[in-house]
Amino acid sequence: MSTSYASKKILVVPLDWGLGHATRDIPLIYEILNAGCEVVIAAEGKHAALLQQEFPQLTILPLPGYRIQYAQKGWFFGWKIMQQIPKILKSIRYEQQWLQEVVKTHGIQGVISDNRFGLYHPDIPCVFISHQLLIKTPFGGVTERILQKLNYKYIRRYSACWIPDFAGDNNLSGILGHPKELPPNTSYIGCLSRFQPREGVKQLYDLLVLISGPEPQRSNLEKLILEQIKQLPIRALIVSGKPGTPHQEQITPNVLQVNHMNAQELNEAMLASGMVLSRSGYTTLMDLAKLNKKAILVPTPGQSEQVYLGEYLMEKGYFYSLPQDKFNLGKALEAAASFPFRSFQHEQDMEQYKEAVRKFLMC
Repeated sequence: MSTSYASKKILVVPLDWGLGHATRDIPLIYEILNAGCEVVIAAEGKHAALLQQEFPQLTILPLPGYRIQYAQKGWFFGWKIMQQIPKILKSIRYEQQWLQEVVKTHGIQGVISDNRFGLYHPDIPCVFISHQLLIKTPFGGVTERILQKLNYKYIRRYSACWIPDFAGDNNLSGILGHPKELPPNTSYIGCLSRFQPREGVKQLYDLLVLISGPEPQRSNLEKLILEQIKQLPIRALIVSGKPGTPHQEQITPNVLQVNHMNAQELNEAMLASGMVLSRSGYTTLMDLAKLNKKAILVPTPGQSEQVYLGEYLMEKGYFYSLPQDKFNLGKALEAAASFPFRSFQHEQDMEQYKEAVRKFLMC
């Protein structure tokens, strides 16, 4: 049901790091549209393709991402990212100049920036979204403190910072979203998921495999799965995380592989699956928590944030996690079958982000 607001034009911009930032912005976009406001999206490549498929009626402005290059081997991941910091800073300066022009030419009246650092403006409300106030690196201590200081420097330029998690000990992001000190104007907006739970859904799959994340590691995991799943007597659906290129293939009589599913299709597939296998990307974790699904996590090699989240959430009993270099699908399914899973039950509203959006639109 639409709420009455003075109609505003809001710019939404996801970070081009995997697809998670684009997918977790989907419920925010729907909430803005439901309030009777207009949304303009800025993205490129597969992020633009995913959002265009979900919102074919919306304008998508081309805006280059940070275009980070990733290492083939996991142990080079952190060093490869650090080498590209000058390129990231150049991209931030560009998007700051780009925004100044777009606000004028398109009449933008508010910005929601999902982890992009240069999209702040002195004359309109601008929100920065991040679950990583503390940025994990393979180098630890000093490096993380320096990056946190730089992170906060940019966050303070925004009107507000939204953390998609819950305050307190019962949370999904651990130290990443709950550091000792928070930037000003920070608020927790709860689980940010486009999916809706539903009771009584018939189980169609023993396993749903969600392959995602940056290349080349997305393809590396896909290859491992395809090599091993053919030998197992299970009903499975593999979603390869490649929007914009519709394709499906029957791998075996009981295993179907598709390139991409829209939000509604993926929601149904998750509800119809006994177990999910995925990366420990934060958006996927929020989806799993909201739908109360059991999952096997395979963190992207070398991506310190995902490694930390896998270990942290396994320790809490929410999910089972194992590294990619020790991955064996049959053994992982056996281990998960005996793992003492705990439900991520939370006393707070799983859709409290809607209130944050309403307050933002009233600014």
